[in-house]
Amino acid sequence: MTQQESPRKLYLEIVKQLRTMIEKDGLKAGDKIPSERELSERLNAGRSSVREALRALELLGLIETRRGEGTFIRDFRGNQLVQLLSTFILQDEKAKKDVIETKYLIEIDCLQTVLDKSDKGQIGRLKQWAIEHTYEDGEFFSRIAEFADNHLIFRIWEILKDYYHSLDLHDYQPTKQQYIDLAEALEKGDFELVLASYRKLRNLSA
Repeated sequence: MTQQESPRKLYLEIVKQLRTMIEKDGLKAGDKIPSERELSERLNAGRSSVREALRALELLGLIETRRGEGTFIRDFRGNQLVQLLSTFILQDEKAKKDVIETKYLIEIDCLQTVLDKSDKGQIGRLKQWAIEHTYEDGEFFSRIAEFADNHLIFRIWEILKDYYHSLDLHDYQPTKQQYIDLAEALEKGDFELVLASYRKLRNLSA
């Protein structure tokens, strides 16, 4: 890697080298990877760039850091979808907007699926929970995604949610009443009403 390369390209190159190193060393889920200092020396890269690359891999669910123990592999070989998403997300600034749009599309699909799969009692309990508790956006939509009962979609949404929050967009913050309104729209079983409530919650134009 040359000094003329941008920090962005250096960071992406380190991500690729880390993946190659993991495969070459035969590391598998549960195995510990070298320390940040060792990786910096082995990959001939600055520690700040190595740290950023590790954070990206952790954000995407490929590694996990355990306090006082080190950094470990998480199901790297079996997660081709995550590798594909990471290649897309990490290479293009435009992908920031695409992440937001895709996250919203998945949430809308989950809302439609909840209408199709969930019974009124389950949705009623969601509404009651929304009324009685304090929660963040991710917690509310995590319940929606769980009710949709599709593990793959739930996993993709979680990845996008984590990346979305890492962007630190300081975007529009819904009110609690808007979450309750969305739950009530689901209870009524009218998708057009659900969609209108969701768009209002997300501050989206019709």
